[in-house]
Amino acid sequence: MALLYRPQPELLKQPYRSAARSAPPMDGRAQMLTNAAVKAARIKPRAYKMFDERGLFLFVAPSGLKSWRLKYRAGGKEQLLSLGRWPDMSLVDARDGADRARSLIAAGLDPRDRAAAAHADQFETVARAWFEDRRGRWSAKHARDVILSLERDVLPLLAKNPIGGIEAVQLLELVQSIEARGAIETARRIRQRLDAIFSYAIVRELCTTNPAAALRAELAPPPSVQRHPALVDIEQLKALQVAVDALEAAPRVKLASRFLALTAVRIGALRLARWSEIEELDGPAPLWRIPAAHMKLTRVRKADAANDHLIPLSPPAAELLRSAAENGYDTHTPIFPIGAGAIGDLYNRAGYAGRHVPHGWRASFSTILNEQCPTEKDVIDQALAHVPTNKVEAAYNRAEHLARRRDLFCRWAKMLAS
Repeated sequence: MALLYRPQPELLKQPYRSAARSAPPMDGRAQMLTNAAVKAARIKPRAYKMFDERGLFLFVAPSGLKSWRLKYRAGGKEQLLSLGRWPDMSLVDARDGADRARSLIAAGLDPRDRAAAAHADQFETVARAWFEDRRGRWSAKHARDVILSLERDVLPLLAKNPIGGIEAVQLLELVQSIEARGAIETARRIRQRLDAIFSYAIVRELCTTNPAAALRAELAPPPSVQRHPALVDIEQLKALQVAVDALEAAPRVKLASRFLALTAVRIGALRLARWSEIEELDGPAPLWRIPAAHMKLTRVRKADAANDHLIPLSPPAAELLRSAAENGYDTHTPIFPIGAGAIGDLYNRAGYAGRHVPHGWRASFSTILNEQCPTEKDVIDQALAHVPTNKVEAAYNRAEHLARRRDLFCRWAKMLAS
């Protein structure tokens, strides 16, 4: 079976929502059908429709026929599926039939094909339906990681199995085989994804138990977190900068390294930085507004400009940018057009391999300033865009403390230069 990641066809863009049935129907009506309304539907001279939710409706013909139908899209065109007649098929049964059809649609199968019905409860059908239901909540990168992990490690073994017949011992053997190749963290994530798939299937009455839930205690403990090598002594950091300055290297890479040291941002945000993000560079309070889309956030938060991260620029950081702009620039071009490993290679050449990496500046900034300014811990965390562990605080405390953060970055710049 070819299990390659591929863009899903148009019909998969109609996501299956929760069993709570809270989403509005396709025609925009907020009111769902009731058994009483279906029973009371009167015959009229012309056929009409009574909508329930997400494309399901009752078709009432002048002949008195009442039948359940489902509208959906496939190949960019609207399609129609007949589910059954009322009262032979009740409202509850019609909703269940519509749910099964949507699962087939999400898995890339045509619900009008009778052969497709045989695949409705197969693990692959359910897993792909779960993926399509959840992918809108994830970043593109995470969604790709999820589907590739399933296609690589799970579907080759479980694709055709009825989901209700899969036992815990099968899943245990699967995750232990992943552990055996040394991929401890991958095994842990696979178990979590299996757990989510079976939970998804249970609420849709495709199975009754979750065999993945029992595996949590059977897995190997997660590997210890590997810290990024970082210097936490200011004199050593200054020596690193001197060593880098003495190297033969592209000026833009050296400037990027110095700017990274002054701002302590993630390397991804630095490489994505555009001139359009710099505000009041020649003013008294220059600022770098990093778009939320460039930050390490959930997909939903990335889409909200209210989550842009503000970096008050110290005088040395602003002067560095003015130097970088001397040859002219376009507002939408990268400030530092460098490769992903350019700064790390620079540090390795300077003799700091295994001692300090680009991401290490964040640890350096946090460690040294927390020692020097112990009462400013919250402001230091905010300067680094760390998410508060207190969810209530994260939701309600939106104070920017820009003046205090500007003072921190100015103090940090003076320490690096002194």
